[in-house]
Amino acid sequence: MNASLAYAPLVGWGLIAALAGLALALVALALWRGLPGWWLRALALAALLGALVNPALQEEERAGLSDIVILVVDESASQSLGDRRAQTAAAVAAVEAEVAALPNTELRIHRLGDGEEDAGTLALTALAEALAEEPRARVAGAIVITDGRTHDLGLVPNLPAPLQVLLTGHEDDWDRRLVVKNAPAFAIIGEEFVLDLRIEDVGAPPPGATEVALTISVDAEEPATYTVPLNEDLELPVTLPHGGVNVLQFSVAPVEGELTDRNNATAIQINGVRDRLRVLLVSGEPHAGERVWRNLLKSDASVDLVHFTILRPPEKQDGVPVEELSLIAFPTRELFVEKIEEFDLIIFDRYRMRGILPMSYIENVVNYVRNGGTVLVAAGPEYGAVDSLYRSPLAQILPVAPTAQVVEEGFRPALTDLGRRHPVTEGLEDAAPEGGWGRWFRAIEVEQLAGQVLMTGPRDLPLLVLNRVDQGRVAVLASDHAWLWGRGYEGGGPQLELLRRLAHWMLKEPELEEETLTATVSGEAMTITRRSMLEEPPGPVTITGPDGAQVVVGMPEVSPGKYETLWQAPALGLYRLEQGDLVRVIAVGPAAPREFVETIASGADLAPLAEATRGGVTRIEAGLPDIRAVSSGRPALGRGWIGVTPREAYLTTDVTVVPFLPAWAWLLLAAGLAVLAWLVEGRKGAKAG
Repeated sequence: MNASLAYAPLVGWGLIAALAGLALALVALALWRGLPGWWLRALALAALLGALVNPALQEEERAGLSDIVILVVDESASQSLGDRRAQTAAAVAAVEAEVAALPNTELRIHRLGDGEEDAGTLALTALAEALAEEPRARVAGAIVITDGRTHDLGLVPNLPAPLQVLLTGHEDDWDRRLVVKNAPAFAIIGEEFVLDLRIEDVGAPPPGATEVALTISVDAEEPATYTVPLNEDLELPVTLPHGGVNVLQFSVAPVEGELTDRNNATAIQINGVRDRLRVLLVSGEPHAGERVWRNLLKSDASVDLVHFTILRPPEKQDGVPVEELSLIAFPTRELFVEKIEEFDLIIFDRYRMRGILPMSYIENVVNYVRNGGTVLVAAGPEYGAVDSLYRSPLAQILPVAPTAQVVEEGFRPALTDLGRRHPVTEGLEDAAPEGGWGRWFRAIEVEQLAGQVLMTGPRDLPLLVLNRVDQGRVAVLASDHAWLWGRGYEGGGPQLELLRRLAHWMLKEPELEEETLTATVSGEAMTITRRSMLEEPPGPVTITGPDGAQVVVGMPEVSPGKYETLWQAPALGLYRLEQGDLVRVIAVGPAAPREFVETIASGADLAPLAEATRGGVTRIEAGLPDIRAVSSGRPALGRGWIGVTPREAYLTTDVTVVPFLPAWAWLLLAAGLAVLAWLVEGRKGAKAG
């Protein structure tokens, strides 16, 4: 039972205040005039004001509510280090026992693991969510059991009671970690850039170590090991070997006594991009298809194109010197001797040997291909003539030989079985218009000597042939009518896509390799894809996890030459995929998750937040503290104990309101006091008379 005085005024408080002011003025006037009944007048006016205020006696029936203590238990990955799990379990049991011993107090336990997408430990988020679930008036305190490595410090919960942090770990813990500070997302192939690394011992490491062995590998290449200084910033020059994703791995050997070796290794994925592609296009004569190549290459801003066209046909003999037929001299020596190695691709478009390029220059082209260069021959009728490129040293590397026949008839290019699987032509048929691709009307009859036939023309003659020569690549397109597709003749065809893929295969782009093993990651799901030109299935893939465990996974065929499987990775980290001679390294999440970037337990980040609520940080290794009830505003932390603040919250179950006096009683009292004042003043006046 709880009683209090309540008010239910009959008029507004503003009017009551005005009337109270008027009453005070009247009383003051009575005093000034020396009226003996002034105090009776004052009481009468007060009774009238009391009637307007209408006071009442309010009695409440209250049911007391228990206090609530919130316990947030950090069960993230970093809490698995050392004996922190055991420390946490002991602390939870102790808190449960201590809170159970407090009168009228309940315990709410909230547990949290790792945040999604490598967000780390979100202890303050969990605390804020726990507070939102409870009435603030009943929260007597909050306790967080953690190693102090929280990753949501920007969130500061509005705490109505003390916050206590019970810290796991030990003061003599230490760990060795490897940190890459400035890994770029993209880098230019063949150009050196610098990575900043640091290998450091944190915590309380043993004395003596000054150097460490650092192992570095790129993709699946053999690793190299170097001795580097410890606890110093290192600058590592890196040059990417190929386009697409390059996985760089760095690791140091585990050391006895350190907390974990999960942060002794890291992997970064950098996309290799070409700065500028340098292409040399030599056209033997003007023709409708010449502009196809020029438009394709000029449309790409990353391509530097050098294009020369021979304008005068050999049958035109008018006696005009060659040097007088061009605005600038054709720099053959500069292009084919001095700077040939600078080109990524050389295209001979309907070119014939006219004495402009000496045979020694063609020999340079052959050597250029054998050393890793690429040549594309777009053949026309001249390919079968006596001055054909095939009658030059280039025949050593060309995959087809001309028969000197030119087929002049309509035909629709078709993919071979191999072409349906090859990345250059795979899926092109799916984009064909209704009725199929448009026709071409000229093909050069050739015989296959080497390489792979991806497309055929009339009478199943080879139309598009690719070949690898030593370290380089050669392609021959045995027709000069690809431009008809670009004009949309009879529905056209995938001209630009075909030529784009062909050029990119020539430039050795990884996504267009014939034998590839790739993987993409979404969350912890890994999609593994194998492309193969082999007739036999490539078999299962062997997956080696970050802990060294191996899993063999089958790969069903999803389309001609393409095998794919979806595999759920059991943990974050680096995975090595092996299938025959192909090896691929892929990272699921970061190689060193955020939980293992900083592993030494520390209460420095949470201490200011706890101290602001009169709580604090207590190390569990020093002994589990008692829990005491302390008054609000008093320190809630001491030697061997932590405090919570009882809130004495209650629930009102019934309310009874009884008027202090009925209205008629207030009026009767006011009238009686007024009459008494009149009588007193009348009697005094009679005596004075």
